Amino acid sequence: MPTNKSVLSDDMLRAFAERARAYDRENRFFQEDFDDLKRAGYLTMAVPKELGGRGMNLAQVAREQRRLGYYAPATALGINMHIYWVGLVADLWRNGDRSAEWLLKEAMAGEVFNAGHAERGNDIPGLLSTGTAERVDGGFRFSGHKMFCSLAPVWTRYGMHAMWADADGGPKVVHAFLPRSHDGYRIVETWDTLGMRATKSDDVVLDGAFVPDKYIARIVPAGQVDPFVLGIFAWGLTGFANIYYGIARRAIDLAVAGIKTKTSLAVSRSMAYHPEIQHAVAEMALALDPIEPHIEKLAEDWSAGVDHGGSWPAKIVSAKYHAVEACWRIVDRAMEVSGGAGMFRANELERLFRDARCGRFHPANTFLVHEIVGKTALGIDLGEQPRWG
Repeated sequence: MPTNKSVLSDDMLRAFAERARAYDRENRFFQEDFDDLKRAGYLTMAVPKELGGRGMNLAQVAREQRRLGYYAPATALGINMHIYWVGLVADLWRNGDRSAEWLLKEAMAGEVFNAGHAERGNDIPGLLSTGTAERVDGGFRFSGHKMFCSLAPVWTRYGMHAMWADADGGPKVVHAFLPRSHDGYRIVETWDTLGMRATKSDDVVLDGAFVPDKYIARIVPAGQVDPFVLGIFAWGLTGFANIYYGIARRAIDLAVAGIKTKTSLAVSRSMAYHPEIQHAVAEMALALDPIEPHIEKLAEDWSAGVDHGGSWPAKIVSAKYHAVEACWRIVDRAMEVSGGAGMFRANELERLFRDARCGRFHPANTFLVHEIVGKTALGIDLGEQPRWG
């Protein structure tokens, strides 16, 4: 019977770290890492034990992602898109909602889920959509252009959402999973980016892709949040937060190790004794320390079923925001103390610097975070219109 012990061995993680540089340099998908993760049961760790998985909750999975993110950030980020579907459906299953049990069973059978939420012109993915869903016999047809679709080479179930504009009672958002074997879509190889290159997050263009009712997971009024939609944010953004926390820790470790061996003609001992270097390291440590208790508390509350009511969205985006913003400050400072060496591609800090910047692109971006947190603090409904003008 699977246990809740760490899924990945230290040897596996070191191997992932060794491969990370080549994946980034060659802009290549983390195929070998993916194969190892799948064999280890990493893709099914959140599936309930009753269905054959490890039964790990959000807090436990978050720690695994934090650990993987320390060694191979892009690998952790890419696989997060599969994990959050499995995790949120597992939560629903444990709470008595078995409507998407098929997803857990398919995950155990080896299917790979990815996420198609990002769209140009839509800063509230999941709640609104520029894509369209048309009701037809036996299911829906989907059209639209999706971005940042990680796991492009290996996904078998494409998780997405689109607007059903003429639904009874008003517009609704349809959440669905498109089997890769179906037609009506194409993958466009757009992924040549600043960082997180190994995720292979190519665009997907939908042109009347048919999804049968079996794979329609939820239909929710536009702009509203139900437990399924809230679960997307809880699992997805908590994963992001822990991955970028892992990057921040790695950056500090690399910077400190480098400082201890760095010398200068003007300093009699290593640069570790330079007052301003000590000041910079203190700034990094002070920025790092609050992240872990914040993201731990969020994940533990979610896993324990704490009722934060309408404050949950604000709490989720706040934890992600603090983690990625602190990560960026830490990695930027680590580059400064590394000196010119940090500019070279052979230096791991150079890759972490680029990867760290990507965290601020993930939803919710800084503008949406401030809107959600501000409205929540003021007691204003998140859907209140007009938003900004």
